[in-house]
Amino acid sequence: MNTGIKGVRRVSAVTITASAILAGGALTTPAHAAAPPKPSIAAKGGYVMNNGTGKSLFTKSADTRRSTGSTTKIMTARVVLGQRNLNLDSKVTVQKAYSDYIVANNYASSARLIVGDKVTVRQLLYGLMLPSGCDAAYALADKFGKGSTRSARVKNFIGQMNSTARSLGLTNTHFDSFDGIGHGQNYSTPRDLTKLASNAMKYSTFRTVVKTKETKQKVTTRSGGYRYMPWKNTNPLLGSYRGAIGVKTGSGPEAKFCLVFAATRNGKTLVGTVLTSTSAANRAADAKKMLDYGFKVA
Repeated sequence: MNTGIKGVRRVSAVTITASAILAGGALTTPAHAAAPPKPSIAAKGGYVMNNGTGKSLFTKSADTRRSTGSTTKIMTARVVLGQRNLNLDSKVTVQKAYSDYIVANNYASSARLIVGDKVTVRQLLYGLMLPSGCDAAYALADKFGKGSTRSARVKNFIGQMNSTARSLGLTNTHFDSFDGIGHGQNYSTPRDLTKLASNAMKYSTFRTVVKTKETKQKVTTRSGGYRYMPWKNTNPLLGSYRGAIGVKTGSGPEAKFCLVFAATRNGKTLVGTVLTSTSAANRAADAKKMLDYGFKVA
C-alpha cells in the first residue's frame, strides 16, 4: 500500500511540475501589441477606409445623413469625368448668369470667372475643386446638362448627379444643387462621401486636380487675348500632412465644416470624411487624427 501511495505522489509531482512549466511558458509568451485608442473628433460624423481593400478603419455616425456643403462638388466633377467622349480641352464661354449666381448667393465661394472669357473643361475642374468655385460648378452643369434652356440643363445635370449616386450604391445620398448650396434635400453621409471620393480618384484627371496646391491657368479673353487665373486649393492637408493627396473642403450654415480627404503612406492609401465639424481648424485636426489612427490599424 505504501508503495502505491508513493507512486501516486510521484505521478502527482510530475503533473504539478509539468503544469508549472506550461504555466511559466504561457507567462513568458510575448503579448500582442495593444490596439491604439480610437481618436476623439469634434465632427459629428467621420469615416475612414483603406482604399485598396475597402476595409473600414474608423467610424463615427458614419451612416447618418448630414448636409455636405461644397464636398458636393466631388460629385459635380465625377459626373463631368464620366461623360462619354469627354474632351477636357473643349472651351466654355463664361456667362453673366454664373457671376450673377455668386452675387445672389451672398458672394458664395468663387473661381472669379470673368464674363466673356473662354475656359476649358479641364480649367473649370481646377476652378471647381481648388477655390471651390460655385461659378465653375454652374458652368459645368450648364455645359453637361441636357435641355434647351439653362434651367433645364441644370435640372438635368443634378439628375445625373443623383443617378450616378444610385449607380455607385450611395443609398444615403441625394443632391438638389450642383455646388452644395442646397435647398433642403442636399445630403450624404461620411461613408457615402468616402465611397464617392474613392470612385472619383480612379480618374487620373481628378487625382491630378485635387492634389494641386495652387495653379495659374491661362484663359482666353473676350477680345482674343489671354489672362492668367490664379487658384489656390482650400484643402489644408496639402503640404501640412505627409502623404496627403486630396480631396475637398466644404462648409455652410447647416453643413458647418466638412472635409473629404485622402493620403498615401507606405504603399497604402486611405480615404475618409468628416462632416459637421466645429471649425476649419478642427476639421483639419479631425482628419489628421483619423488618418494617423487609420494608418496604424490598416
